[in-house]
Parts: sequence; C-alpha cells; structure tokens
Amino acid sequence: MTTTVSDFIVERLYQWGVRRMYGYPGDGINGMFGALQRGGGKIAFVQARHEEMAAFMASAHAKFTGELGVCIATSGPGASHLLTGLYDARLDHMPVLAIAGQQARAALGAHYQQEIDLAAMFKDVAGAFVQQASVPAQVRHMVDRAVRIALSRRTVTALILPNDLQELEYEPPARKHGTAHSGVGYSAPEVVPRSADLERAAAVLNAGRRVAMLVGAGALNATDEVIAVAGRLGAGVAKALLGKAAVPDDLPWVTGSIGMLGTKPTDEMMSACDTLLMVGSGFPYAEFLPKEGDARGVQIDIDAGMLSLRYPMEVNLVGDSAATLRALLPLLEQKDAHGWRERIVHANGRWQRVLDERARAQTGGRVNPQRVFTELSPRLPDDAIITSDSGSCANWYARDLKIRRGMMCSLSGGLASMGAAVPYAIAAKFAHPSRPVIALVGDGAMQMNNMAELITVAKYWKEWSDHRWICVVLNNEDLNQVTWEQRVMEGDPKFEASQRIPDVPYHRFAELIGLAGLYVDDAQRLGDAWDEALAASRPVVLEVKTDPEVPPLPPHITLDQARHFARALMKGDPAEGGVIANTARQVMATVLPGKKS
Repeated sequence: MTTTVSDFIVERLYQWGVRRMYGYPGDGINGMFGALQRGGGKIAFVQARHEEMAAFMASAHAKFTGELGVCIATSGPGASHLLTGLYDARLDHMPVLAIAGQQARAALGAHYQQEIDLAAMFKDVAGAFVQQASVPAQVRHMVDRAVRIALSRRTVTALILPNDLQELEYEPPARKHGTAHSGVGYSAPEVVPRSADLERAAAVLNAGRRVAMLVGAGALNATDEVIAVAGRLGAGVAKALLGKAAVPDDLPWVTGSIGMLGTKPTDEMMSACDTLLMVGSGFPYAEFLPKEGDARGVQIDIDAGMLSLRYPMEVNLVGDSAATLRALLPLLEQKDAHGWRERIVHANGRWQRVLDERARAQTGGRVNPQRVFTELSPRLPDDAIITSDSGSCANWYARDLKIRRGMMCSLSGGLASMGAAVPYAIAAKFAHPSRPVIALVGDGAMQMNNMAELITVAKYWKEWSDHRWICVVLNNEDLNQVTWEQRVMEGDPKFEASQRIPDVPYHRFAELIGLAGLYVDDAQRLGDAWDEALAASRPVVLEVKTDPEVPPLPPHITLDQARHFARALMKGDPAEGGVIANTARQVMATVLPGKKS
C-alpha cells in the first residue's frame, strides 16, 4: 500500500514517542486524520469541542507527563483557534507541537477560502520552529526538528501541511546537494554549573543568617533536593503558583504561595530575609520579593534568559534544579537558624488560624468560597491531580488548598488564561487514567468555554480505569476577580454591565449529558458533598452557590488600596451592604495600627 506524506508523519511521530494528540477535524487536515485511522490507534486521537481547548490539553499533557504535547487543527479558523492554548504552553515553557492544515499549494496567494498566512501567524508563539511543507522530501527533517526543538528548548513548534501535500506519496530525501537527512532521538542532558560558580553560590548562602527560598515549576522534580538544602540552610520555602506541588504544604517551614495570591508568612519572610535562593521560577512580580539591596541573591534556572530578571542576583547558576542542588549541598554549612525557622513556623501557625477563621466566617446567605477549599484539602486522595482556573478561585487554590507529597497540580501560569482548568483536567485524566482528577473553576470560565468540554468528558469517561473526575463550579454570578480589582486597584464600584453573568444550573447540565450533578447552597453540606463526589462511579459536577463579596485579599493591603476600596464604596457599589459586612473589617484591619490578620 502506498505510504502517503500523512502516513509517514504519523509513523514518525510514533517513533518519537507520541501516543496521543488532541484536536478537531476539518477538510484542511483530512489527510492526517485518514493516516491516524489507518494507523490502527497507535496514536490515539482525542476530540475536543474547540481547538483552543485542544491546545490547552496539549499544554497540560506536557505539564503532567514531561512528554511532548501534540495538538492538531484544520486550516484557517481551526489553526487560529489554537493560539491561546499554544501561548499558555510557550509562557509556561512546555514542549508542544501544533500541526495545522493549509489550503492547496496551487491556491496559496489567491485569496482562497480559509487561506491565512499561517507561518506568519504562528511566528511569535512558535518562533523557535515553524515551517510550511512544500514537497514530500521535506517532512522527515521538519518533523524531526519540530519535535527535537520543542523538547530541548521546552517551547512550542508548528508544522503547516497544505492539504494536497498530505495525500501525496511520501518520498525520502534524495542523496544529493540541497537535501537533509535527519534522524529520531533526544535525551535531555543533566546540566550542572561549574565548580567555581557553585562555590561562589555556597559562599553567599553560607554567609546568610535569614535565608528564604522561592521555588517554581523548575523544582517540581527536585522535591528531595529542595528539602535537603532548606534543612541545611535553615531556610523557609515559598512557592510560585506553578511550583505549588514542588514541596508539600505539611512541612511547617513551607510558607505557601507568593504574590497577590500569596500568604502573609511568605510576605513577611521575603521582607525580613537577608538571602534569597530562587530555584526554577520566573515569578513575575518583583514587589513581592525582597527590596533591592536588602538581600543577597542566588538563582538556579535551566534557562539563562530567566536569570537575574526579577531580582538582581549575585550568583546566577545555569543548571537543572535537582542536579544543581545536589552539587551545591556538600558545599553548604549546617546553619543554626532555629530563631529564623521558629519565626517562620510561628507565622505559619498564626496564618493558618486566620485562614480557618476566614473560611468559617458567615456570609450573606451564600457559601463562603474559601470553605469549599478547606473542606476539600483533608479529603484529597494521596494521588490526586488538581487543576485550577484563573480568577478568584485561583486565590483559594493558592492559599487554602494544601498539597501533599505525591500529588500533582497546575494551572495557566504565565498566560493566566481563563478556561484552562477543565481541558487541563481532561488531559490529566488521559495521561493518568487511574488517578482522581479535580478541576476548580469559576462560573465565568465555565460559561466561556468549559461547559462545552464537559461534553468531551461525557464522550470519553468510560475509557478511564478510575472514573473519579470532579469539576467544582463556584457559582457567584460575578466575574469576581475583576470586580475586586476594580474596587481595590481602581477605586471604582462594581460595574454590573461588565461583571454580572447569568445564573446557570451547571449541575443540571451535567446530568443532562450523562454525568452526575451535585448542588450545594449550605456550607454545612460541603463536606458531605465532597465525600459523595469522591465516591461517585462517574464524573461529577459539584456546583456551589458562593458569595461574591468574600474578598480575595492580597497578603498585605497598602494604604492606597484601602483608600481605593473606600472610594469605591462611597461611589455606591451595588453590593455595598454585603461588601461592608463581609469585607471592610478584614481590609481595614490590615492597614490600621495595632490590627493583625
């Protein structure tokens, strides 16, 4: 049987280890789908409801497996729909390959239907490698380079395939001038800095009396090494959002998240430390790091472009996080930092009491959203995978959800896109079908695109060996994060026209398509609802009617932010009564003298 260009590509991707791709069909990519069918399932295809969701799934596949994520779409709008999910992968340094169809070669340049200059369109998101094939002999080296570059640089690459080329008979490159003869294979190196640089880093760290560590996604495979180095230095450890699973939260000197969604112990530690060790993190907000000049700094990152970018580091180490920490550990002196560690542990205990108090605070007739997460934390199965959407639910995910060793979790980090939690959770379940998966979603993201992807869950869930897949929806009829940003950052009251969204019975939609639905509007029923969802024999949508007037407070409130908040109330916020009752006390307590939270 004739081997087409598409048959060759499918076989080549299989040789590279690809076993699954996510996407949506169309006539511009039909040749590839025919090849997938002829391949007999050697590469499984997962049909998303939208190409953007397929790209999110490819990004999540890379995050939860360390493998190449692959998404596929037709020409024109199918290809353009991929962009948001691809940017998610690029900004979070995930290896993803996008395969897009294109119009026939003879039609290009003729203002043909669905003709877009895809190479130009993909050039930013897939700038490391984006190529459009012209002849069959090209595709071998194009596939090999696209995969190898994506894996080695941890970035996005793209292949564009004209639809007529996909059906042509494959021809290997001839042995002559002007051809390329590529091969399959890539193994990531173990990169370790030079001894002299490790010694310089150790000298800085050994001289510190109050060492703080910040770890990110680059430290996810360095848990033991982070714990060992932190123990040697007597350091506290904070986590960027993408590094939430890097170290477990049950260690008393782990202060949790940093930044606007961070914790007060992290904020206090960063303000008081005299030395900062940053490992595998591109955390963007410099105002939450030590004040420039107050602390000496050492940073470890595999990407030199991320070094000394957020804080002027004294020593910059290019290397793999785990290997570099292992090489650094013998050079570090055991510190007697009991006072510093005790200070951190005490702050953690005080903060946990604040979180518990906030979560159990009574609200205006609806469920306190923090309580949704504090009830889930102790019930999380040991091997759970958790995904979160952007918005106010990310605040509670960052602060109130406690991750234990062995769990996995992620969200859209650098892009912070709405709508990623459900496709992330679907990809996590395909990658790890025997593990329970939980998606944490606001109602804005559900209405934007996540409701449709519940249909994808309904299509595939019976294939998963463990059927525990839960989506919790915080239904507060508000685009809540932006509402609070309007109040606290801009001094404007809630703008009903932009912020209020329809009340939708998400649990009933789940039941309509064959999933289980649960509804909670009483905080006292939350624990039982989580137990029921985790014991269910099919995927569950747990809808919780939450209060939009519970503030996603940053770890510290500036006087300007308090003034903005007060100004928003004076202008006549539509929820003024509830806001004052549930919020003003907490906000003002953080800035008024003698008050603590």
